[in-house]
Amino acid sequence: MSQAQIIDGKVTAERLRAEVAEEVAALKAQHGLQPGLAVVLVGEDPASQVYVRSKGEHSKAAGMHSVTHRLPADVSQSDLLTLVRQLNADPAIHGILVQLPLPKGLDEKAVIETIDPAKDVDGLHVVNAGRLAQGLPSLVPCTPLGCMIMLRETLGDLSGKRAVVVGRSVLVGKPVAQLLLAADCTVTIAHSRTQDLAAVCREADILVAAVGRPQMIKADWIKPGATVIDVGINRVPFRDPVKAAEGKTKLVGDVAYKEVSAVAGAITPVPGGVGLMTVACLLKNTVTAAKRIAGLEP
Repeated sequence: MSQAQIIDGKVTAERLRAEVAEEVAALKAQHGLQPGLAVVLVGEDPASQVYVRSKGEHSKAAGMHSVTHRLPADVSQSDLLTLVRQLNADPAIHGILVQLPLPKGLDEKAVIETIDPAKDVDGLHVVNAGRLAQGLPSLVPCTPLGCMIMLRETLGDLSGKRAVVVGRSVLVGKPVAQLLLAADCTVTIAHSRTQDLAAVCREADILVAAVGRPQMIKADWIKPGATVIDVGINRVPFRDPVKAAEGKTKLVGDVAYKEVSAVAGAITPVPGGVGLMTVACLLKNTVTAAKRIAGLEP
């Protein structure tokens, strides 16, 4: 039995970052424009600190103006919103990302709504969500954007393909469904309440798994030859009793990778797949925002 083509997130992300760096250099040379990204980190969450450090390093490597604001976990809502408004008004900043989740007691929705939609490089502001739904130019959440880049590189034209998205979050499920619709796919959004979810998944030429349940999607849920994009990142104990006893964990996706690889035509691994695209797409969004703010593209 043949194994699925592995869609390598590392290779694709490296290529996208190189393209972004070229575009940044061209904007500087031709227009005197240096795209600027501001990342706001509240509190001491270890995973968030890793993400923020990565975003800062990659944005600087691409030639961008990069700023990180670190705030204590007990910062007031008022002070956080004041910082966001200052970044909205800063002409050197074209992209604003407030690292989520925020510590308890802070209103994430109010923070997102305060970000200028033109600088909302996370694509979470209701204006960007509405523009995406209307098929208008918008800033798109980074992970769905990464999914679409990988799909187009793997399949080329997506027109007419049946796509099933498992998950309906505002961060991944809904926006990736909108992007697939815009690419002329026939799209089904499925979720935990979907009746006979396995049968729905088996209809998919393209299956995007973004449900947050470790290895939920099995081989018999997959149409032979389908392309599987696994957005899930779940930390689970090792099966090895020694490693499990030591408290060691590993990352797995929402798809049972080994068994699904024997059925699918192409698949993203976890780790090494979609997750690596997210920071690269953040850089791409920052360049897009800078060009639009400067009136260089619609």
